[in-house]
Amino acid sequence: MSQDLLKTPLHDLHIEMGAKMVPFAGYNMPVQYALGVRKEHIHCRENAGLFDVSHMGQVRLHGESAAKALEALVPVDIIDLPSGKQRYAMFTNDQGGLMDDLMVANFGDHLFVVVNAACKDQDIAHLRANLPSDVSLEVIEDRALLALQGPKAAAILATINPAVADMVFMDAAAMDLGGVECLVSRSGYTGEDGYEISVPADQADAFARQLLAHDDVEWIGLGARDSLRLECGLCLYGHDIDTTTTPVEASLLWAISKPRRADGERAGGFPGADIVLDQIATKDVSRKRVGLLGTSKAPVREGAKLFDADDNEIGIVTSGTFGPTKGQPVAMGYVTTELAVLGTEVYAEVRGKKLPMVIEKMPFVPQRYYRG
Repeated sequence: MSQDLLKTPLHDLHIEMGAKMVPFAGYNMPVQYALGVRKEHIHCRENAGLFDVSHMGQVRLHGESAAKALEALVPVDIIDLPSGKQRYAMFTNDQGGLMDDLMVANFGDHLFVVVNAACKDQDIAHLRANLPSDVSLEVIEDRALLALQGPKAAAILATINPAVADMVFMDAAAMDLGGVECLVSRSGYTGEDGYEISVPADQADAFARQLLAHDDVEWIGLGARDSLRLECGLCLYGHDIDTTTTPVEASLLWAISKPRRADGERAGGFPGADIVLDQIATKDVSRKRVGLLGTSKAPVREGAKLFDADDNEIGIVTSGTFGPTKGQPVAMGYVTTELAVLGTEVYAEVRGKKLPMVIEKMPFVPQRYYRG
């Protein structure tokens, strides 16, 4: 099976570094290194972690109406996205369900879009089917994508180009990093300060080694990436959100730009808008995504059923693990709307036992994005 898996430009370096490789979204990806998941997680929270996220899809949209065309597919303000800024967005379907979540950056002469690995073929087809003829889609096949995350990330990257220190959360810029032409955003998927860096594939190995030469940088695999994002309340597509979930059910109302949900000429206009805007207006949804903290030591995994105090089934866990920074089990999932209240005690069924959990506000660990 491994012969059928795709490899990132950094595959050989992962093997050299002793990574344990696993299939993920059609790629052979590192799940952990010698440190192990828990120590990698803590290292990223305390120092700087380097992630290979080259399996993600990278595309460019060219043309004067690119922003208008993309805005017709997402419930987000793209037209007024300033040059040099990035924004979180979501593709919706005609039922208001989430086809994928993505990042959109405005580089002035084009839009740069990063989509999830498991969805990228579908997303590219979706764009091709819906973009007007005056907007061209460029699929980027010759670049790797790295994420440098953690409280020391800025100081480390600034040793290569001091200009990165002037960026704030969700800034995006094309810049030279040690002679390498990179696309850089100050963002990430860990809740920590950090950067995502698109690098020419043939220079990715040398660039990664340059970062790893710093004593405070360690490779971080998919295992710790998952526990880091979960502690910070960030959704994983295909688990916490999917085509059957609307942004309102998923508690992602913050991600729907105000011009797209207020009365006005740009309200709605995205697939499933009538359903989503009605849910916003009426607050009439049967379930909501919530954060869950375990009060025992046993982690609660995806798929565990949730029950109320009277043993009625009320929902399901969509992501769960033990949070190394939080020091207790963390999870998120969906419960019936009337029970989606902070402080409510629910019970997760794990191997025939009902483990108590409390609905808590996310993130479980404070996000530390640099806003200036």
